[in-house]
Amino acid sequence: MLALGRAWLRERGELPVEAVWASGRALGLRWAGRKAAEGWVLALQPKPELWLLEAAHPAWARLQAEAPKDSGKLWGPWLQGARLKAVEGDPRERWLGLVFQRRAITGRLETLRLAFQAIPGRAGIRVDGVDVQAPRLGLGSPFPAAAPEPQEDPPPFRRWRECWGAELDRALAGEIPEVLEGEGGLLDRHRAWSAARAEALILEPARAAAERKRQAEAGRMERLAQALARDRAKHEAVRPLKAQAQRLSAELYRLKGATGEAVLLDGTRILLPEGRSAESAVQAWFAAAKKAERGLARVRELEAELARERAAWAKRMEAEALAPEPPPAGQRKVKDAAKGQGTKRMGGAEAKRKDGKGAAFRSVMVDGFEVLIGKGDAENDQLTFKVADNTDFWLHVASVPGSHVVIRNPDKLSDLPRHVLERAAELAAYHSKARDGGKVEVHLARIADISKPRGFAPGKVILKKWTGIRVYPKP
Repeated sequence: MLALGRAWLRERGELPVEAVWASGRALGLRWAGRKAAEGWVLALQPKPELWLLEAAHPAWARLQAEAPKDSGKLWGPWLQGARLKAVEGDPRERWLGLVFQRRAITGRLETLRLAFQAIPGRAGIRVDGVDVQAPRLGLGSPFPAAAPEPQEDPPPFRRWRECWGAELDRALAGEIPEVLEGEGGLLDRHRAWSAARAEALILEPARAAAERKRQAEAGRMERLAQALARDRAKHEAVRPLKAQAQRLSAELYRLKGATGEAVLLDGTRILLPEGRSAESAVQAWFAAAKKAERGLARVRELEAELARERAAWAKRMEAEALAPEPPPAGQRKVKDAAKGQGTKRMGGAEAKRKDGKGAAFRSVMVDGFEVLIGKGDAENDQLTFKVADNTDFWLHVASVPGSHVVIRNPDKLSDLPRHVLERAAELAAYHSKARDGGKVEVHLARIADISKPRGFAPGKVILKKWTGIRVYPKP
């Protein structure tokens, strides 16, 4: 870093800083006066390094997109228009001091020092006024304004000493291009090296994260398609009951009260459900067939919606280039709020505890399904009646105090995979007073089937209908 800074000072020291941005893991200085805008990136994470990149480079754009919008307003008044006058530092200290000079509004020349502590795991940046009072501006790990006292030669410096020997001073002054691999002068090698490092440390992990996100989204849609296929098969299996019920109802005048088996005039034998007469079987079959028809209509709607979603997703994947990372949390609130319009979402006061001490529930993922676990009686009510949707699934240990557990169901599936329900039931049992017991029964219901009459104590609810799952408590 010392050699690269000194090489730039010798060849480009007259260029002023045109713009500044600061994100959580890097500081960017864009230099003015070049046909192709380029700048320095003082990277803190994942490694403390000094990069020379074009402002149009994807890594520059990604890191700049991470910076809060007001970072330029904080750092700009002190560094914009400033020119690099000196590069300080001792390679044994892993500390770089960049001395800038700028002309204030009053016409006075003011000197600032941008210090960079390049110790892995403790990297940090700070600005200090040499002859002017500057505010505390810093990134990364805080460190004293004075250069640290060198204790011993670090391994990189020992390797440099062994490599360059008597040429060490010239190498540290940036006068030997071979300090970096490549061709051309040291600045040309610095650009090529920086592009390769940015690719390895910024762009490649971003592409890998985007690929994981793509695979997760593809897996979610595939699971939804499989669930819809199961629902369709279940409803299709019931539809033939309608024709059977029609044939039987046409001869009820002579088969009324028959049980076990009904013999039609054409000799066809129809087995009747155990304990049911012919007329009650006809009613049950007609009701089941009507329910299956409604279910098939809903399945067709969801399949069409899934087809549209898949088409839009495929088009987006085809056209989407490597986009900058999402802005900081403060800038995401508006976007997240818009995304959640029309449905209850985990956000705002509904997702907070009444005492303001954090989230009202825990969140874990089970095979792509989000499971929310309440933290107390009041928080259980918030989770069940303010956060969850009517189509979500709800679990609670039978007759034992414990947390409400909600399985999010944004795709409005009629049934969830059995292993997901059992895992959520295990969590419900673990977060209850039955944690240290044996096998317990957990009630499973839809949010739409849960009510809370006026005057009920916090956490107390009434279930309209539910099913039971027996599991052992597991964290």
